[in-house]
Amino acid sequence: MTAKLELRNLEKSFPRGKEEPIRVVKDFSLEIRNLEFLAVIGPSGCGKSTMLRLIDGLIPADQGSIFMDGRDVTGIVGGQGRGMVFQSFDLFPWRTTRENVEFGLEVKGVAPAERRERALHYINLVGLSGFEDSFPHELSGGMQQRVGFARALAIKPEILLMDEPFGALDVQTRDILQDELLNIWDKEQKTVLFVTHSIEEAIYLADRIAVITPRPARVHRIIDVPFDRPRHESIKSLPEFLNMRQEIWSFLKEGVQV
Repeated sequence: MTAKLELRNLEKSFPRGKEEPIRVVKDFSLEIRNLEFLAVIGPSGCGKSTMLRLIDGLIPADQGSIFMDGRDVTGIVGGQGRGMVFQSFDLFPWRTTRENVEFGLEVKGVAPAERRERALHYINLVGLSGFEDSFPHELSGGMQQRVGFARALAIKPEILLMDEPFGALDVQTRDILQDELLNIWDKEQKTVLFVTHSIEEAIYLADRIAVITPRPARVHRIIDVPFDRPRHESIKSLPEFLNMRQEIWSFLKEGVQV
């Protein structure tokens, strides 16, 4: 079966003046199945976020290819079936919730009436009805991230690229949004590539987990998550969950030696 998203031998370096360029991604290959929730975990600064930006076309790859449904989309900027959710929210402070959600639709030339209808639908989906006319400074961090979800979903991507979307949130808000994300994923039937530095979060959310080496990033291990869906917080205390967390921690330490 053709992968929904396939990364083949991606490489990326960044210049640093007169010194040797920093190689951030090297020989990075990964396949993501259709409608799969795949988490990517690795040390801070290992190149996980760079990998997402390569997929979304925000930065060019030095080498390698990116395929979506068998089509080469290397270097094509997002909107071609891909939606991005960032850790830092990245909302326009002068735009309301609805206007922020509509932004990607404006760029795509969607008519105003359809933009509004679609924005209101996804605002309701993420639980922000009543806050359509609020500005970002009037919203909590968790609410701002919900706006980010709605904005990414409004362009109707086939693949959601999520760059540590809960990393800046408190523990309670993060736990709530994890469950909300799983509900949205189930309803919207999307393929999700989710970057995190939390082993527990990766196990709780994902079907499979890709363990990444320190910089330059490449895939060290792929792990299947055995827990049935729908999932509940209670699985985090199961011996099997705790054992898997320890196993992944061991793989992360192994990767440091590679």
